[in-house]
Amino acid sequence: MGRRALGRRFGWLWAAFAVSSYGTGLGFGAFSVLAILVLHSGPTRVAVLAAAGRAVGALVAVPLGPWVEFRRKRPVMIAMDLTRFAALLSVPAAYALGRLTFAQLLLVSITVAAANIAFNAASGSYLKSLVPQEDLLVASARFESTTWTSTMLGPPLGGAAIGLFGPVTTVVADAVSYLLSALGIRAIGGTESRPERSGGPRLRAGDLLDGWRYILAHPTLRPLLFNAMTVNGLIMASEPLLAVLMLGRLGFAPWQFALALAASSGAGGFLGSRLARPLAARFGEHKVLLTAGALRACWPVGLAFVRPGVPGMLLVTGVQLGLVTCIGVFNPLLATTRLTRTAPDRVARTLTAWSISTSTAIAAMTAAWGLLAAATTPRTAIALAGALLLASPLLLPRHDRTPPTEPGKDPRPSTLSA
Repeated sequence: MGRRALGRRFGWLWAAFAVSSYGTGLGFGAFSVLAILVLHSGPTRVAVLAAAGRAVGALVAVPLGPWVEFRRKRPVMIAMDLTRFAALLSVPAAYALGRLTFAQLLLVSITVAAANIAFNAASGSYLKSLVPQEDLLVASARFESTTWTSTMLGPPLGGAAIGLFGPVTTVVADAVSYLLSALGIRAIGGTESRPERSGGPRLRAGDLLDGWRYILAHPTLRPLLFNAMTVNGLIMASEPLLAVLMLGRLGFAPWQFALALAASSGAGGFLGSRLARPLAARFGEHKVLLTAGALRACWPVGLAFVRPGVPGMLLVTGVQLGLVTCIGVFNPLLATTRLTRTAPDRVARTLTAWSISTSTAIAAMTAAWGLLAAATTPRTAIALAGALLLASPLLLPRHDRTPPTEPGKDPRPSTLSA
């Protein structure tokens, strides 16, 4: 089967996504490195930097959903790329002047997190208008495979670049990637009509919650959101605890830890994203979504049994490979379901609400599991997260009775339409 052509305009969008994804991969963990090596911050401040940036960025992004909804999406995407470029570039500038502070890192982290949410909302809505509905799974799978390839290659290359050229090298690369992304999106060309707004030009208080109202009233999107919040939160909450366990108590070298996670994750994600479309074509999108969603919950509990030495490395590598392969299959199907089950005039608000909800859940569970690990042990906290994940498939929708939306149509019952 040959590669399905999605057109020149999608090609530019995919190229812009790829360059920013590789920039993000190169810059993975760069702020933690700067906080530790340059600002001499302890583990508490590093944890605050990671959790607060995500949580406060999500809060800042609350009004961005309705703001994005009623604007042309391509200019919004370019503006968010340039915002991230400017914010990140301020870090090496301050470092060169000897003025870098923890407060600046935190502010930049918040700005980038909020811009990420706005960009993703605009790009999801734009993709739905750019690609025919029957090709959305193909497009989503290509984005997913790019994400996992950059995850596999970016962090090791970024670590090498920091060692060779200094601690701000990957921040510069990440910033430049957003500038290149903005240029790629601009090169898409074409015209885009301004969405019409009913009920007056001003942003109303009720508009801020409309994305959540839409999701909670939808029989398919509602359980998918709760499942995503639970699974993403528990997986991400376990990640720093696994680092503490492996690098501290079990004595693994940093390169061993990075190799076990990055290589297996990238390979599994790429494989899963390549399998998503053929599996869906053979067995049906919803059945594969349910199966991959259930299987991805079965792996993390194995991390509680990691031991020192080669057996531990093999266990972590195998668990990560299985977990991320299932995630690689699940994510493109989830993205396609979200877009096809959301009315065109609600996409940006729905995606913003979704991103804010999952980001908040990750931040809250990361903090809670950190406290749990302090009160017990990292291994106990990892085991509890894995056990809870085993119940997460109960949150998946058993059936999908809502048809794909058409322009101008809302799939929810009319009594719930806002």
